[in-house]
Amino acid sequence: MKRILIIGGGAMGSAFSVPCIDNNHKVFITEPYSQRFIKNLSSKNKFHSGLKINLSKKLIFKKYSKELFLEKYDLIVVALSLTGMDFIAKQLKKFKVKSPILVLTKGLKYDKQNKHIITISQTLLKSIPKLNISVLKGPCLARELARKCQTSVIIANKNIKIAKLLGKIISTKYYLIEYSKDVVGVEICSAIKNIYSMIIGSGLRLNKSSSLFQKSLSEMKYITKQLNGKEDTVLTLAGVGDLYVSAAGGRNSKMGNYLGQGFTFKSAKKNFMANDTVEGEQLVREIAPYILKKFNSKKIPLMFQMIRAILKNKKFII
Repeated sequence: MKRILIIGGGAMGSAFSVPCIDNNHKVFITEPYSQRFIKNLSSKNKFHSGLKINLSKKLIFKKYSKELFLEKYDLIVVALSLTGMDFIAKQLKKFKVKSPILVLTKGLKYDKQNKHIITISQTLLKSIPKLNISVLKGPCLARELARKCQTSVIIANKNIKIAKLLGKIISTKYYLIEYSKDVVGVEICSAIKNIYSMIIGSGLRLNKSSSLFQKSLSEMKYITKQLNGKEDTVLTLAGVGDLYVSAAGGRNSKMGNYLGQGFTFKSAKKNFMANDTVEGEQLVREIAPYILKKFNSKKIPLMFQMIRAILKNKKFII
């Protein structure tokens, strides 16, 4: 039995507890921000309003406090939003955490000081260079995982032995794990697929969307290579697998559909998705300064068009 702490009580963090508990581990979960999820997880029946399911009574909720990090864990899982990564980096450094870290969060950050795009694992390593970090990405819908539907994901660590050790801890008959050494490539693919799922969603019909899917993969390969990841990673679960799920349905694809109909981003957001978080939009705003300055628009025309559509609120024309 392993002791696992999950930081982040949203849909993905909570769903991740399911295979861990099924493997008879002692699983703790905490939520630093959302009062809604704190209420869900601390309730007697543990009904999660995001997942629409009762979580296991074996899941132990702990109020977020510094005392959390005074305990020992075999694994700490980070499932916060991208905005919470700087906060958790400071906390891990402050309390000198030595437990292995597994990051579920997807996204990229623009390092203004060094004027470069960095991944989440690189963000954490800037604060704690010796931290043992693995990342878990892939086509995983939280609601399906919580209901034990067959799901395949990929764990990346430069030391493949560490990745496989983590895989043994969390894998089940329904939660299948693949492995990679290309941490950077896996993180890049899992992030930029949110932008390309908007692009594919704009196709409106299968013929056009399938063409956009192929062109999106080509651009993802180029971007991944330019940011020091491996092109082949685009063809793994972190790339094409995750892109397929996002393009088939979800908030990014939904927004792309409205853009394809001729709405501007602001108009679509206000009239149809006012209360929805569109991860692709957030990522565009984060990385656009670097992309526009360092990349050739002829190599990634779809990306440049989407940046233009979001930053300048122009119609998305392809």
